[in-house]
Amino acid sequence: MRNPRAFFTPLAAGAPSPPRELPARPYRMIHFFPPQIEKVRAKVPQIIPKVDVLLGNLEDAIPAADKEAARNGFVEVALANDFGDTSLWTRINSLDSPWVLDDLFTVIPQIGDKLDVVMVPKVEGPWDIHYIDRLLAQLEAKHGIKKSLQVHAILETALGVSNVEEIAAASPRMQGISLGPADLAASRRMKTTRVGGGHPSYQVIADPDSENPEAPRVSAQQDPWHYTLARMVDACNSAGILPFYGPFGAIEDPVACQYQFRAAFLMGCVGAWTLHPSQIEIARREFSPTAEEVKTARRIIEAMGDGTGTVMLDGRMQDDATFKQAQVMVQTARMIAERDSDYAELYGF
Repeated sequence: MRNPRAFFTPLAAGAPSPPRELPARPYRMIHFFPPQIEKVRAKVPQIIPKVDVLLGNLEDAIPAADKEAARNGFVEVALANDFGDTSLWTRINSLDSPWVLDDLFTVIPQIGDKLDVVMVPKVEGPWDIHYIDRLLAQLEAKHGIKKSLQVHAILETALGVSNVEEIAAASPRMQGISLGPADLAASRRMKTTRVGGGHPSYQVIADPDSENPEAPRVSAQQDPWHYTLARMVDACNSAGILPFYGPFGAIEDPVACQYQFRAAFLMGCVGAWTLHPSQIEIARREFSPTAEEVKTARRIIEAMGDGTGTVMLDGRMQDDATFKQAQVMVQTARMIAERDSDYAELYGF
């Protein structure tokens, strides 16, 4: 365990100091693209202004034969574009793969100063973060990278869930954690081939009607990810980093995607992955407070004054706790409004 006084000390001579605060910016969607595909790379300039985060994927969904092309394609995209307020990330291959060192040794030297976050898959414990932490520091020092790269972990194994609190607090580089439901389902031996979302067989059912036992019984589909998501949200907020939903694989079902993203937002997630351009607007909308929510929150803050005591507003008691909830809502809205002019107008900022 590192001495707390040395927590923010660079792990390599000449590396930049790690950040003490996360950038105050929206992360409503992390939009994935496969960099090895030329026609996809050609569309990147049109996508950049539409997304909060653009991520070049080097891991899953990239065939083994295309790994080198994906790395080179990502470097090409990074060098050819001005990203403005859009954050640039990459997802490297897992730390136990034969490709991860080539990912880092190709990408960091060439575009380390344009890159913001390195997403690390299948993180199982703080030891994985300690490894990537030291390696990034060495690469930053060797190649003169001026800013400290951040790390984003994917929670996609049972062991990772067991260690999520330690993962979240493992390094000052930690930016956030995403739920990785597909690999996590396999790790847990869950009987599903879905990527996120609910499952029609995961239900609760009402008790039989005592007067009519043969009558149909009401049932409701449940969310098999609720426990993991809630634990991840708590771990992230305890460590001062950001929780994300991850992917929703049913591209053909935008309504289910909408509901899943909104539920994750209500639970405390700041964003989700978008795997197809059709999901970008869904994430933009569902990870932004509604105008009515912001209006109500502003009225609570105004009515509460210094935030102490209690007041009645529209028949509801407001106190210190609801004042804090309202502050979260308004702060989120202001951050979004600074980046998104449509929402600045919607919120009246």
